[in-house]
Amino acid sequence: MTTAIDRPRSTKTSGASSSTGAVQVRMAPSDPDGRWVTVCAVERLTPGRGVAALLPDGRQVAIFLTRAGGLHAIDNRDPFAGAMVLSRGLVGATTDGIPFVASPLLKQRFALTDGRCLDEPDNPGRAVAVLPCRVLPASGTEPIGRSAAGARVG
Repeated sequence: MTTAIDRPRSTKTSGASSSTGAVQVRMAPSDPDGRWVTVCAVERLTPGRGVAALLPDGRQVAIFLTRAGGLHAIDNRDPFAGAMVLSRGLVGATTDGIPFVASPLLKQRFALTDGRCLDEPDNPGRAVAVLPCRVLPASGTEPIGRSAAGARVG
């Protein structure tokens, strides 16, 4: 359940962004008609790493591009420590192929597909919110792909 990004592997240029596109996040995850907000250029994402973005309502979101090309957006707040650090966590996948981020503070793993804590799966109070995300091409207005809380596209 991801948004896939197909982009050529090229060297990054500092400062200027090329015409690949922009990552957008929907402000209200459960609202299918919710407002989409551009959070960063696709070129700012590095496979296996996260970036943090500030939404207009003051929330922080962590955006991840997995090594398999999946794009994910989750709340940046670690529910165990209360700190805005998940974008700095280690990205990996379970043996079942579920992509996750491990908190850099206490090392709990959160599934990027549904936000549940893999170390406490029966405790919904320890899950993080998952936000739908998509890639908007630089040259047009129609999205390349979108995820409804992580549905694979592309």
